Amino acid sequence: MNPKLRSILFWIHLICGLIVGLVVGVMSFTGAAIAFESQIVDWADRDARHVTPPAEGTPKLTLEEMLAKVKEAKPAVPPSGVTVYPEADSVVSVALGRGAAVYVNPYTGEVREPGAQGWRSFFHTMEELHRWLAASGDNRAVGKAITGVANLAFLFLGITGLFLWWPRKWNLRAMRPILWFRRGLKGKARDFNWHNVIGFWSLPVLVVLTASGAVISYKWASNLVFTLTGNEPPAAQGPMAAAPVVVPTPAPGTQPQPLDAQFAAVMKQSNAWETITLRLATPPGAGAPGGRPEGAPRGEGGQRGEGGPRGEGGQRGEGAPRGEGGQRGEGGPRGERAARGEGAPQGEGGPRAEGAPRGEGGARGEGGPRGEGRAEGRGGPKGPQASAFTVREQERWPLFASNTVSLDPFTAQTLKTETYADFNSGRKVRTWLRFLHTGEALGWVGQLIAALASFGAVFLVYTGYALSWRRFVPRRKTQAVASPAPVAPPAETNTNAA
Repeated sequence: MNPKLRSILFWIHLICGLIVGLVVGVMSFTGAAIAFESQIVDWADRDARHVTPPAEGTPKLTLEEMLAKVKEAKPAVPPSGVTVYPEADSVVSVALGRGAAVYVNPYTGEVREPGAQGWRSFFHTMEELHRWLAASGDNRAVGKAITGVANLAFLFLGITGLFLWWPRKWNLRAMRPILWFRRGLKGKARDFNWHNVIGFWSLPVLVVLTASGAVISYKWASNLVFTLTGNEPPAAQGPMAAAPVVVPTPAPGTQPQPLDAQFAAVMKQSNAWETITLRLATPPGAGAPGGRPEGAPRGEGGQRGEGGPRGEGGQRGEGAPRGEGGQRGEGGPRGERAARGEGAPQGEGGPRAEGAPRGEGGARGEGGPRGEGRAEGRGGPKGPQASAFTVREQERWPLFASNTVSLDPFTAQTLKTETYADFNSGRKVRTWLRFLHTGEALGWVGQLIAALASFGAVFLVYTGYALSWRRFVPRRKTQAVASPAPVAPPAETNTNAA
């Protein structure tokens, strides 16, 4: 590289790093901290999700009876979703508004709070820092803008860092000091070695995390994905929601089928399912006390990555941004946090399916016990709406894939089934980017890689500042003035003796 160009690039790299380094460091650390949030919360909440089955043959309560128990226990917040699981000893999860959820014993109707509150509180704090630097109220928009710009700047730092790293000679002697850690180094030499080695090995992952974070955070970047794949960008930022499914007008006085009958119809056509979630119609503006405010962005339409990718160096991460679905309610049981991303075909909010990667919610505002009403916040047509179920099957690819089954609530007949395979190429790429950002697209291995890269970014920030400090504030070398050595008197000889 031309020395003058290299010098210009170096100073741009250095100044940019000094400006955004602290924000990148916060996003990277929090991104690493929340990398395994789903697994940790599920593990900590494992006991609360199970019940002791009564004597054989004891019937379960109907879902309507369970919802009535929840309304009785939590009258201030209407149920917004129901998730069922195939195991006989599993609870039924009921989402409340958009910020919380409870467990219901399907045999007794006991309503219990989810466990793991300490972990949930910790992850909530980390997510708030990750997305908008824990700003609140009107300041969230400012925090979101700062983390979004910092994410783009980090992508720029990664690319320019590669050019600055590029060795003049490609041989073992020249490459070894910048490809692996060297022992015995101190001060500037050590920091320079760490900066080069960590930057080199983490760069591919950080580029994916930051680039996908930009797609999550900015509409222009999201639209670019669709344009490059030859598809029309969606009108709204975030996942594309399918058009409302038309329900044949029932005869006057026709009552909807019971929820159990609707769930049974979905189970019948699903293969080895893990969870089935129905999003219930919720009055606009309803939300759980203490949960995230209605409409608070989470990257896109409430995604976690809004405001800056998760970890930006991994902002999860939708965390660096961590998703584009409805807000993920704090305190909700496993599977009941609102969708974090766009994994669900409808992709708009809804409770997060059990064990689903963040972003696997049901269709937002569609369906409900009666299948009627306007789609929440979407200005849907008046009249009966299809009951939209999100189904996660055990054998699926990609790992974040889920199916949306739309039923006629009056006949329990399937009107439409939408799977990942039905997405256009732009939506498929967009969804992959969402889950590559958190590593969930590749399971726990991908999450581990994203976490390590995010943690490595913390050291890049540290070594970058350390090298800059030594450059601008050099240590003064103090040299002690050597005192003159004493002159030994000449030795007496026998000749001079008296």
